[in-house]
Amino acid sequence: MVQQERFDWWAGRVSGRAAVRAARVPAPSRAARSAAAAGQAAPAPAVVRPRPVPAAGAAPADTAAAATAATAATAVEADAAAVYRAVQQSEAFQEIRRGYRGFVLPATGAFLGWYLLYLVAQAAAPGLMARRTVGPLNVAWILGLGQFASTFLLTWLYARNARTRRDRAALELRWDTQDQLR
Repeated sequence: MVQQERFDWWAGRVSGRAAVRAARVPAPSRAARSAAAAGQAAPAPAVVRPRPVPAAGAAPADTAAAATAATAATAVEADAAAVYRAVQQSEAFQEIRRGYRGFVLPATGAFLGWYLLYLVAQAAAPGLMARRTVGPLNVAWILGLGQFASTFLLTWLYARNARTRRDRAALELRWDTQDQLR
């Protein structure tokens, strides 16, 4: 597999494998620098060659050990999948999801309804929306600013609902899940 090299143009440096190779090249010696200053040919610096990387698709030296490691990794992944499926079907997880849906769906519906009401009022009742209410502000401005206020209110309500009703239960469920995976 070919390693990709990346040049960070904004920082002017190479990262990845090329950076490792560049770090292996020693700095020029004092003799080389003084020879270059005098206009003489400098001796070639010693370069450390990187170790060869096995070709893609090459078989590992110990295929039995590799097969055992792959089997163990597959077994661990299967165990983790079983734990996550069990957690997803648990009553605690379902209660957290019900609490989430119980807030998000009605709040989203109410906000979209309020937004569509504002749009329909703008299109259907321009005379009503142009009516002045307070100073230079008309109904359209008041309702438009109300859209911003309702967005911030909805964000605050969501954060409060998550903090008071779901976060602690979700954290306990996470700890239980991590204990099962150890």
